[in-house]
Amino acid sequence: MKAHFRMLAAYNAWANARLYAVAGTLTPEALNRDLGAFFGSILATLNHIMVADLIWAARLRDQPQPPFALDHVLHDDMGDLTAARRVLDADLQRLVEEIAPDETIRYTRRGAQITAVAGALMAHLFNHQTHHRGQVHAMLTRLGEDAPALDLIYFQRESA
Repeated sequence: MKAHFRMLAAYNAWANARLYAVAGTLTPEALNRDLGAFFGSILATLNHIMVADLIWAARLRDQPQPPFALDHVLHDDMGDLTAARRVLDADLQRLVEEIAPDETIRYTRRGAQITAVAGALMAHLFNHQTHHRGQVHAMLTRLGEDAPALDLIYFQRESA
């Protein structure tokens, strides 16, 4: 099971690098244009993914959760966001090594105590990223950009 999460963490870093490489070529106007996605723009969606990752990493490590709303913009500059994403992706790979997938995790959400299995939470963390990367991919396509292939199979073939 740990090997599965190692693969997902590595895939996550790979997919983010590919997506950010294209997003990094966009003008600030294109990055901030409301394209009808849940968080509106490419930049807002990429920030949302980072915010959620930071919240889940804190929960998994039994640390205080950052006080961010899910639509908080941590970085309004794509270069800064890209640098922070690389650091966070490396941290998520470390997190996978720190946490046993069958470990019981307890955290508080909106005042409610929640108990869950770490593996289920890590699966959610990586699936959540995939969901929103798909939205960014669609927004890039809508802007006429050559959005990169992000399918897991391509990562697996490159990693073999």
